[in-house]
Amino acid sequence: MSESSPIVAILGGTGNLGTGLAFQLVRKGYRVIVGSRTEEKALRLAQQVGERAGMLIEGKQNSAAAAAADVIILTVPYAHHKSTLESIHADVQGKIFVDTTVPLVPPAVARVQLPAEGAVARQAQDFLGENVRVVSAFQNIAADHLQDDILHLDCDVLVCGNNPAAREVVIKMAHDIGLKAWHAGVIDNSVVAEALTSVLIFMNKRYKIDGAGIRITGEPGAAQSPAA
Repeated sequence: MSESSPIVAILGGTGNLGTGLAFQLVRKGYRVIVGSRTEEKALRLAQQVGERAGMLIEGKQNSAAAAAADVIILTVPYAHHKSTLESIHADVQGKIFVDTTVPLVPPAVARVQLPAEGAVARQAQDFLGENVRVVSAFQNIAADHLQDDILHLDCDVLVCGNNPAAREVVIKMAHDIGLKAWHAGVIDNSVVAEALTSVLIFMNKRYKIDGAGIRITGEPGAAQSPAA
């Protein structure tokens, strides 16, 4: 990781995915801020994750965390997606906003249930506006595995977004923590990763798999097409 690496705020950083990403990123030298709806909860979880990692992690209320960061990662349940976007709209302008949200509607979480826009990340892009570079990523990662001291995740990450440079920032973050990530096209393509999550949940239950994931077969060629 370089000295110019971005400051990362993880909103909803008190859940398994949020704390897992915070744990992995801070160990790679990123400055990480855990965000929550209340500062008290954010501070408590930041201390717990920081002690595990042996590194300092800050904790702030969501709006303050977003305002202090360069890259914001949203890891809240779908039920809190809209309200969280509303609360941090002004704080993410001009920044990279990574949406990990999946439209899971309990109790039928193993059934694909997409919003009218197709992708939750498309909802985020439409609401936050063109001044925010929304990137979709990390939906298909088994969150519990991110808590491991040694990351052995045999799973790839699909990264979607309308801005190729913003996608590249997120791909580098994924690579830094030991994951393989791929450019997967514009934000509307996020519908694939979001829908796959329900399929993977079904497969986990049906086949007793501890965190099913996806793998992209083949190797990139020497002369890759320009990012689009």
